[in-house]
Amino acid sequence: MSRLRIPFLLIGVIALIVGLAACGDDDDDSSDSGGTNVSAEDCTPDKLQTQTAGTLTVATDKPAFPPYFEDDDPTNGRGFESAVAYAVADQLSYTTDQVEWVVEPFNSSYAPGPKDFDFDVNQISITPQRAEQVDFSSPYYEAKQAIVALKDSEAANIASLEEAKSADIGVQIGTTSLDAVNEEIEPDTDPKVFDTSNDVVTALKQGSVDAVVVDVPTAFFLTAVQVPEAKVVGQFSAPGGDQWGALLEKDSSLTDCVSFAIDELKDSGELAEIESEWISEKTDAPVLE
Repeated sequence: MSRLRIPFLLIGVIALIVGLAACGDDDDDSSDSGGTNVSAEDCTPDKLQTQTAGTLTVATDKPAFPPYFEDDDPTNGRGFESAVAYAVADQLSYTTDQVEWVVEPFNSSYAPGPKDFDFDVNQISITPQRAEQVDFSSPYYEAKQAIVALKDSEAANIASLEEAKSADIGVQIGTTSLDAVNEEIEPDTDPKVFDTSNDVVTALKQGSVDAVVVDVPTAFFLTAVQVPEAKVVGQFSAPGGDQWGALLEKDSSLTDCVSFAIDELKDSGELAEIESEWISEKTDAPVLE
């Protein structure tokens, strides 16, 4: 099913819908840069060939929506992707004052050709097709799965995957969400499988299922726009999630160092802390285990 950006500001719904292609379909193969052969000593401002010497130029689209950016201002360091960008900069020994933000429309970010930024963070899915035209760093986010239920239903109180087993769950056929239900929740009864995402939404609205499972970005769109009387009960990790990476010009000399920085953030636990602060806590989507 299509990946969707999170429209917490309803004023941005139209712009958001235009960007529905921001993330690939569930059956897109994910890929990443793998390991790198660089070290911290190789990745310092005096050695990196950036757009402007001594400056790290980071791009994203405008408007920039929560929870990825707060107040439509990437420079404030608030929001998941803003925080990630500054954390990467810090790993590369750039100060906050040495980070410059520029606007890059989503659809043009992965077009072939020269870029006027060093890397772009904009909920961009790593796909083989895009990787033919641009570079991607190691992934900094993998979309989890979410359980969504009507606010006034018993399923809205689910607090663990074990409790979700007894729920009557709806899900779309052929999606990673269906795989996640069967492999991670293992419900007591077979999930109700629907042909389209609209059918899943209708089933939730009409109460013909207790809850539905979709990927997290879709869940936030669903509850903010399609079914505001529903809530995201919680999120959980599952194989096959959609991966987002920093986007760079094809064959950029910076790719390995940006990947190195992200890998360091993963290993230290800082990336997980940023995700928890800006996605799990700010969006009230607890992690279910």
